[in-house]
Amino acid sequence: MEGRLALFVVLILCVSAIPVQSNGGKGFPVLGKEKMTHLHFYLNDILSGEKPSAVLVAQANKTYEGATPFGSVYVVDDPLTDGPGPNANVIGNAQGLYVSSGQDKLSLVLTMDFGFTTGEYEGSSITVFSRNPVTEKMRELSVVGGRGKFRLARGFAMLSTYYLNTTNGDAIIEYKVTILHY
Repeated sequence: MEGRLALFVVLILCVSAIPVQSNGGKGFPVLGKEKMTHLHFYLNDILSGEKPSAVLVAQANKTYEGATPFGSVYVVDDPLTDGPGPNANVIGNAQGLYVSSGQDKLSLVLTMDFGFTTGEYEGSSITVFSRNPVTEKMRELSVVGGRGKFRLARGFAMLSTYYLNTTNGDAIIEYKVTILHY
């Protein structure tokens, strides 16, 4: 009889819904309704001069005789601006790295956090992880995350090269970004 009672109690505990007390969302962000946002900015990737924004930190041990810097890794802290010119306002920076991954065509794999330091999106960022076939006129990159106002972001960025100095590698890239976020 005692064994049956114990089994009955165990079965009741297993199938019962045990109420969990909530703190009413305090301390946790409330996501709200999903939004769509369009961003337009310019990334200034500077490899030349005394204070470059992108630096080579690793390259292949073997001498590579191709048309691209295949196997090279760059770390970046590139300014983001609201326009392409020298008088454009800095609105944030892109930090991360890119790897030259194309053997026959210049292609990069990017992993970068685009952080905004002014305006409506100050303190927020989007994260890109994607392949960038640099020689194509228009490229599409994946937006895979975000923080702040771009929490749980997903979407895409359309890129085009606004300026490229083929001698020193300096470039200005136009970004048109569409993201879904909370």
